[in-house]
Amino acid sequence: MEFSSKLLEKAVNEMSQLPGIGKRTALRLVLHLMRQPINQTLQLSDALSTMRNEIKFCESCHNISDAVRCEICANPNRNETLVCVVEDIRDVMAIENTSSYKGLYHVLGGKISPMDGIGPNDLNIGSLVKKVKEGKIKELIFALGSTMEGDTTNFYIFRQIQDYKITTSTIARGISVGNELEYTDEVTLGRSIINRIPFEASLKS
Repeated sequence: MEFSSKLLEKAVNEMSQLPGIGKRTALRLVLHLMRQPINQTLQLSDALSTMRNEIKFCESCHNISDAVRCEICANPNRNETLVCVVEDIRDVMAIENTSSYKGLYHVLGGKISPMDGIGPNDLNIGSLVKKVKEGKIKELIFALGSTMEGDTTNFYIFRQIQDYKITTSTIARGISVGNELEYTDEVTLGRSIINRIPFEASLKS
């Protein structure tokens, strides 16, 4: 792709680094921004810069937050003894949209995947096990996607906490194997939370 401007080329190259954005789509987006009032483009640039520089991660659940403690963890009406283990913020948003869950979350920041060089120490597993050891949690809900990596991560965490007095459950398999939570409709996801099953039972299926 030939460019008449090095500035345009650089903008397109940077835009094409985004997931699912190829060079042609990146060019279309950049040209669209050029046609907009300059203030609108600057607002977008400022919003991205501010987010990148000021965004925080909740000290308790590792969810993305504007403060040291996220709004969910700071809400006194949430059940602090019930914790749902998810991969990332997209899963938190998906479950929250169901309005079927009133506990807290623990965001791992990924799943165990040896093929991708991601091991247990690369995830927020240690802080979760610490919470369990401190007796702060009565039930842990595994809500990772139904993939090999998700099941491996669930089982690894289960092995780390199985000697402690805690109930472990997993979302019902109304969600197709291989599906990610963010793409599951709210009704199905809500029911899978409500109709969760003991984690030990899932190991036999």
